[in-house]
Amino acid sequence: MIFRILALGDVAGPAAAARVCSELFEIRRQYSVDFVVCNGENSAATNGIDVKTANELIKYGVDCITTGNHTFKRKEIREYLDETKNIVRPGNFPPEVPGLGYTILEERGLRILVMNVLGVVFLEPLACPFRTVDRMLRAAEGKYDISVLDVHAEATSEKIAMSHYFDGRIDVIFGTHTHVQTADERIMPHGTGYITDLGMCGPDDSVLGIKKENIIEKLMMHLPVKFDFSDNHVTLHGAIFDYDLDKKRCVDVKRFEM
Repeated sequence: MIFRILALGDVAGPAAAARVCSELFEIRRQYSVDFVVCNGENSAATNGIDVKTANELIKYGVDCITTGNHTFKRKEIREYLDETKNIVRPGNFPPEVPGLGYTILEERGLRILVMNVLGVVFLEPLACPFRTVDRMLRAAEGKYDISVLDVHAEATSEKIAMSHYFDGRIDVIFGTHTHVQTADERIMPHGTGYITDLGMCGPDDSVLGIKKENIIEKLMMHLPVKFDFSDNHVTLHGAIFDYDLDKKRCVDVKRFEM
């Protein structure tokens, strides 16, 4: 029997969040999806995540929201992180920071462990993501049936290294943050389903979700520029992972685009 997980890439702006909300129930039905996780750290206007958007994503079919380096851009999210089990922040932030780096949710009688960690190559110098995930696995030991990890990182090498380090110990590992879907989906040697980056839920006709002219001006003029989300057509990118409940391992990974 297969348990199917849909992982959606970074939701880039309100229009992308609206499309996820309007179509996710149908996507779940069409693809027989049992559990949905998406990265929502850029889902609010001017990026970050706000309580309204988080609640809407959960209401319309997202089971768990992961985040990243923009998690705390909006102060209102801090209290929310302590109140809900359906959103996690990178676990390698200091322990005093609101929220947790992992959560355990139930679906179809199964306990799903979802973990989130921030890469440190070219990003904030937080605690070691490898050791952080090791600690989260120890803390959740015996309390879950299927494990999922979002590595929100800039460097592809860091994400790939983590996939090898945790191969066979975590069932599903995917990367987020770069907004560009990679073509390296695979089953690792010890059974972990993996893709380096899910891509984004946002307008392909943009620069990582931002209006092209904003980014071109910034790169050419080197002056401060306001980044506005593009209003072009939104495409949903991610990956579908099939976990075999009898074999107790991931048996298939497919890139998702709609």
